[in-house]
Amino acid sequence: MTVSKKETATDQPSALPPGQHVGQDGHLYLGGCDAVGLAREFGTPLYVMDEEVLRSRCREYVQAVRRHYPARPGAIACYAGKAFLVMAMARLIDQEGLGLDVVSGGELQTALAAGFPPENITFHGSNKTPEEIRRGLEAGVGHFVVDNLEELALIEEMAPRRRSAPRPRILLRITPGVQAHTHDYMATGVEDSKFGFTLREGIALEAARRAAASRRVALAGFACHIGSQILEVEPARLAATRMMEFAAEVRDKTGFTASEIDLGGGMGVRYTAEDVPPTIDEYVSASADTIKAQAKRLGLPLPKLIFEMGRYLTADAGTTLYTVGGIKRIPGIRTYASVDGGMTDNPRLALYGAIYEAVLADRANRAATRVYAIAGRNCESGDMLIWRAKLPALKDGDTLAVLRTGAYNYAMASHYNRVPNPAVVFVRNGQADLVVRRETYADVIANDILPERMQAGERNEAVSGHSS
Repeated sequence: MTVSKKETATDQPSALPPGQHVGQDGHLYLGGCDAVGLAREFGTPLYVMDEEVLRSRCREYVQAVRRHYPARPGAIACYAGKAFLVMAMARLIDQEGLGLDVVSGGELQTALAAGFPPENITFHGSNKTPEEIRRGLEAGVGHFVVDNLEELALIEEMAPRRRSAPRPRILLRITPGVQAHTHDYMATGVEDSKFGFTLREGIALEAARRAAASRRVALAGFACHIGSQILEVEPARLAATRMMEFAAEVRDKTGFTASEIDLGGGMGVRYTAEDVPPTIDEYVSASADTIKAQAKRLGLPLPKLIFEMGRYLTADAGTTLYTVGGIKRIPGIRTYASVDGGMTDNPRLALYGAIYEAVLADRANRAATRVYAIAGRNCESGDMLIWRAKLPALKDGDTLAVLRTGAYNYAMASHYNRVPNPAVVFVRNGQADLVVRRETYADVIANDILPERMQAGERNEAVSGHSS
């Protein structure tokens, strides 16, 4: 049988993610907790986040940003909340000294409910609603990242009119025309993008001219984001260069000098052995060194830098546990092993062809002797988690651990087929804490409304075909 690129076989990982090990009982342990025990206690599917890994990555990130850029004007290490955001995560990143970028009213509400300082929040989003802008203004977020002229006008209109009230600080999102080597749906810095102001035909320049002249908002500088799961540093260097060149053009043609540059995030991680990402030091230094060199070349003052990493902080920390159900062998084709989750808790294979590795948590010390297609429970042929996973022999009731699911799994979960969303637990030093409870069927239908006229209606037996 010919194997497509999406069906590349994944061996049992040669090296488990940090914080994981195989115990003497042969079970997989996550943050000191028995994965099989977690599945029994909290049920499956179950998102498990290793808190120590999260905190370690936060500290590495903050240290890299401080190490590679001058204390003045300084740099801010932000977390991209879209990767994974619940109240416990918001509290954790605040404790570790990170800023936060949000892209919706729901993410903003999560951060505020967790007590996250609003002045350390950057509000992104390509089509913010008036209600979201109002909420951000009332909360006092640190920046709005403005994506289009309509949004700029809306913020100007809604900004407080009291003379004593500070003007909302904004960054204009620029599409720098940088092609990062990633999936098309994860490339956001190319010219043909729904995000931001293009550099073509002076469009971004005119937006900067208008924003700088505004009496209702305070233009601080410019922002970009070139994509996600980027495994090389050259695109980051190119983006930094183009942003500084644009800042110089704006200064020369309008007199406005940017005091802040937001370079976004996008650094990739290792999902399989074929992925070779840079270190956080390499990625941050590539951007920071480029900004410093370009500032000197162009005669610009050093701007404050903003980084917004998401996947790097969370991917390795996350593991999703499933219970194995039916196993179906199709001779000469493949063997399917179905689990009790799927695209409702991890749609990334369906969206991007993402490849994951898995471990049999019950017998993690056994050799991988079989190849299984790990299938989800939802009514779609494309509901797959892994096309070719090399594992020990599986049986009904086993606990399967899919690794490195901390980024964009919980965040993208859906209610397709009216499946309740899984619980989330944080593990650390052998202790497991529930941070998101498992949804019930009652939760799934909680917002449904049955109109009164339908409650009183009688069943049309003739139309239904069920008349006696």
